[in-house]
Amino acid sequence: MIFSPVQAGEVRLKDLVTVEGVRGNDLIGYGLVVGLNGTGDTIRNSPYTEEALASLLQRLGVNVQDENFRPDNVAAVLVTTSLPPFARSGSQIDVTVASIGDATDLTGGMLVMTPMTAANGDVYAVAQGPVLISGFRAEGDAASITQGTPTTGTISGGARVEREVDFAFGSLTSVDLALKTPSFTTASRIEDALNARLGPGAALMTDPGTVRLRFDAGVNPARVLSEIETVSLVPDLPARVVIDQRSGTIVLGNEVRLSAVAIAQGNLSIAIAETPTASQPGPFSEGRTAVLPRTSISVDQGPTGNVALVEDTVSLSDLVTALNSLGVTPREIIDILKSMKAAGALHADLILQ
Repeated sequence: MIFSPVQAGEVRLKDLVTVEGVRGNDLIGYGLVVGLNGTGDTIRNSPYTEEALASLLQRLGVNVQDENFRPDNVAAVLVTTSLPPFARSGSQIDVTVASIGDATDLTGGMLVMTPMTAANGDVYAVAQGPVLISGFRAEGDAASITQGTPTTGTISGGARVEREVDFAFGSLTSVDLALKTPSFTTASRIEDALNARLGPGAALMTDPGTVRLRFDAGVNPARVLSEIETVSLVPDLPARVVIDQRSGTIVLGNEVRLSAVAIAQGNLSIAIAETPTASQPGPFSEGRTAVLPRTSISVDQGPTGNVALVEDTVSLSDLVTALNSLGVTPREIIDILKSMKAAGALHADLILQ
């Protein structure tokens, strides 16, 4: 088990908020990966691959309408990426390529020119280049092995931005700072810190998730944000206990509090064993063989457990450390925390993953 208490400390403003309008835009495209070593789509099972390939060849001046071709080195893929904020025309971004047909491996493939469109249907980038695969697949006549996902890959710098997102950031008279974790206390601290840095009235908390920042006439908003994003303050952390049940990891916040409660943890083991026996009839008799059930049940309650009284002055970190030192398993600690939450003695949000 990994026990991680989270202590409150000063955090930069840029790590607590996001700026209105400064965000990425998701792009998607449909394309073809060619040059595969016989691991592409089966045209009979993926007719859209054949249609896309025929359309591509026609645009290149090759007429294949009456041809009966069944290539096995082509795969239909979806290409996805995120257009970064303020990305300029000509800049390059990474893309992810994923097969949508029955191709088994994209290793060694080349993505041909693929337009990348946004939700409004406009093309903002064009992707092309060799696909890099982290997994692999090998097979023989009687066995095969696959590690990773060979049908998904990436192209580093594979998309070139062709169109910029219009956003006149320099003409803004105000901007909203959105808190990543909404909190009345944190928002008020941000307001106070910004007003102390920029002057009274520069910042206004509109709700627990938003602080509005106003700019004076003639002031460059980008310059102002570059000056305040390094302002440090102590955020108000929510009282949370996060439990990963698969790995037994427990992460708790510094604001977690306990009420007085009594805890008892015991072990009960019940073992049931079936040992049926066969009863044979006597010689030359007309009897039949019968199976007689034999069941043995053993109960082990283990050592008698003590009842521990947790006072109000004991922190959750002290409790978990004490239980861990006594050899209590992570699963048992998780069960204890769940029971304390159900009893109302654990004053925090219990998040199970």
